[in-house]
Amino acid sequence: MRSVAADLGVNPKTLPNWSRAVGASRPRGRRAEIPTEPPTPLEAENSALRKKARELDEEREILRKAAKYFAGETDW
Repeated sequence: MRSVAADLGVNPKTLPNWSRAVGASRPRGRRAEIPTEPPTPLEAENSALRKKARELDEEREILRKAAKYFAGETDW
């Protein structure tokens, strides 16, 4: 953390404070790798649908901003 703090130009005690503020924890040694089972078809479908919903939300937000921008440009 000291080298990262030096690279960022902040006090070395600042980074741990930021980490605690966002709820990150410092890794303690190696973590045991837990073998995961492949997702069931329903879980895979849910995951794909969540991803698509995020993409659609992002696209809608972009379109909203564009509409707001172009509505402000018109002289009707």
